[in-house]
Amino acid sequence: MNSPSPLGGRTRGVRRVTILGSTGSIGQSTVDLLSRNPDGFEVEALTANQNPERLAEQARALRARFAAIADPDHYAALKEALAGTGIKAASGPEALIEAALRPAEWVMAGIVGAAGLAPTLAAIRRGAIVAFANKEVLVCAGELVMQEVSRCGATLLPVDSEHNAIWQCFDLDRADTIERIILTASGGPFRERAFEGMREVTPQEAVAHPNWNMGAKISVDSATMMNKGLELIEAHHLFQLPPERVDIVVHPQSIVHGAVVYRDGSVLAQLGSPDMRTPIAYALAWPDRIETPAKRLDLAAIGRLTFEHPDERRFPALRVAREALLRGGGCPTVLNAANETAVHAFLEGRIGFLDIVETVERTLEAIPEGALETLEHVYNFDKTARDVAASLSSRRNSAPLPARMDAS
Repeated sequence: MNSPSPLGGRTRGVRRVTILGSTGSIGQSTVDLLSRNPDGFEVEALTANQNPERLAEQARALRARFAAIADPDHYAALKEALAGTGIKAASGPEALIEAALRPAEWVMAGIVGAAGLAPTLAAIRRGAIVAFANKEVLVCAGELVMQEVSRCGATLLPVDSEHNAIWQCFDLDRADTIERIILTASGGPFRERAFEGMREVTPQEAVAHPNWNMGAKISVDSATMMNKGLELIEAHHLFQLPPERVDIVVHPQSIVHGAVVYRDGSVLAQLGSPDMRTPIAYALAWPDRIETPAKRLDLAAIGRLTFEHPDERRFPALRVAREALLRGGGCPTVLNAANETAVHAFLEGRIGFLDIVETVERTLEAIPEGALETLEHVYNFDKTARDVAASLSSRRNSAPLPARMDAS
């Protein structure tokens, strides 16, 4: 968000857009909306990690000018698939940054994990409107990113359903009237499962979210509730509120996505079907609105909406994330990197479900705290945390902790 507010009174005609991570779940939903609204948007660039066939298909369908694949091993396949179209193909990390720098007014930052930091910053530094779906970037480098947003006159539009909901209810001109905000959580697939019963959870069970259709990594994060811990850190930076003024409430129906509590006792909430195309569309067309195919709510048919406090004893990720935010410095960076590494190890069957958060916590214990003043610090903390977490994961968390390591 731009200081003091991420929003302004801009009006628009045809909007030129770029999607960083167009073949992921967020990217595909964005592509779907663009295909339904061809008269309102032009596509400048699309990027993907390792899916040249789908990237080429999207680029042809949307008449993109540029397509970049992060993995150079897939460049030949992408170039061949785009032959004769006039669409420029490129590969490698530098190509992702080139895509972000191309002249699109609006950029979807949909690359999962810390890998999205460099291209997202590239878009921010040229003053673009950046629709922010990569929470990990704010988790691992929140203060630095927000400083760049302010310095470069960029605009951040939150796309996570919870932060998007709060944005729709947040009086940005009178932020001093806001008492607190509420992030809702579905509770994931194991909300009612006993702690010990989660020890044998398989990757297939963990990615089967009861309400949302998401990628594997974010689905596992939802199952551990680390996703909500990351969103707590994201909300702290986006809305400039201290952690104690960001509440988390479990709401199994995933109908109320977020709420803002005002000092007069009023609570404004945003409701909608659990479909990511709704928050994406709000950011895509902002300050206007466009139609989406999202299912319309029938509140009488739903009948009842329920809420409960999260159980941090069964889902310790919430406690670990909050503690990392309070400790500050490189701790959130370590949290994010260790979690990405541990989730990857779990999906490959190398550690158990309960080992994910334990690996994160032990990684935080193993790495000394330090300041986070430059991107070099971010990358150093990130690499050190991944190394420690990978070592722990390779031992299935049974070996003693490695010696404390210096990330500075």
